[in-house]
Amino acid sequence: MSLVNAAHGRSDRTSAGHPGAEPPAGGLARLRGRAAAYLALTKPQVIELLLVTTIPAMFLAARTIPSPWLILATLAGGTMAAGSANTLNCVIDADIDKVMNRTKRRPLVRDSVPRRHALVFGLVLGVASFVMLYFTVNLLAAVLAIATILFYIFVYTLGLKRRTAQNVVWGGAAGCMPVVIGWAAVTGTVQWPAFVMFGVIFFWTPPHTWALGMKYREDYERAGVPMLPVVATPQHVARQIVVYSWVMVGWTLLLLPVTSWLYATFAVLAGAWFLFYAHRLRREVARGVETKPMALFHRSNTYLMIVFCALAVDSAIGLPTLGLPF
Repeated sequence: MSLVNAAHGRSDRTSAGHPGAEPPAGGLARLRGRAAAYLALTKPQVIELLLVTTIPAMFLAARTIPSPWLILATLAGGTMAAGSANTLNCVIDADIDKVMNRTKRRPLVRDSVPRRHALVFGLVLGVASFVMLYFTVNLLAAVLAIATILFYIFVYTLGLKRRTAQNVVWGGAAGCMPVVIGWAAVTGTVQWPAFVMFGVIFFWTPPHTWALGMKYREDYERAGVPMLPVVATPQHVARQIVVYSWVMVGWTLLLLPVTSWLYATFAVLAGAWFLFYAHRLRREVARGVETKPMALFHRSNTYLMIVFCALAVDSAIGLPTLGLPF
């Protein structure tokens, strides 16, 4: 229990001694605080970004607007799966979260939630996600969700994160799975467009995360996490960001055969916009002037949203696809 909960213990006992008394005013506040702490374990902001990619994947798979009930069921199951993975990640990484300024306010660091309770909460969410997807979507989507949780925990969190600078490159594959799950939810299969969308997010993840790592380099170094900005020079990191950004933008164009001119236009323009800022960061680093890597970090979120929203609108409208050039 947290110190806040303990501080209210005396007033709770006092009120309990008077059967006709109203519940203590702090009781509801404590309940809300406890609920907020459990919600924080799931990292809602991360989940929001994942869901932004799931819905367009479902639209593209159907090449129209899928059943609203299917969308809701997939999002509910996907949210629980992502919440499970993030909660278990918080349990495992509680030690390094304590020494990083960026994460020192997380629930386990502040003792807002007992570690054992967080572990049970994460496991229950994982089981619930499988049950939800199995009974309301299909078996393939349910299995992919569980595989994603296991990959994120055992491959990324336990295997790669503290051992190699390539942690977010390969470990980031877990964050790419929502598009595959979304595709599987609609079609019951996994086809090549799902893998292309997987690749878009796969190549997007390093520039996105390394920009964050440049800002919080000292945090990661203090925690002993070998993020690329910790073990490499800023010049090397900036060059790698540019390389991955170019591959990412090029990869989005692989979806042109199954989309129309609408998606193509937004993919090209958004890609050019993001590449401009990636190159600007590299130039600033090369000149040794003050850089703002978080500006690129936030723009990477906007870029991904633009590309996938364009994909959703394109699919919902159902314009003629460009098809293959041969």
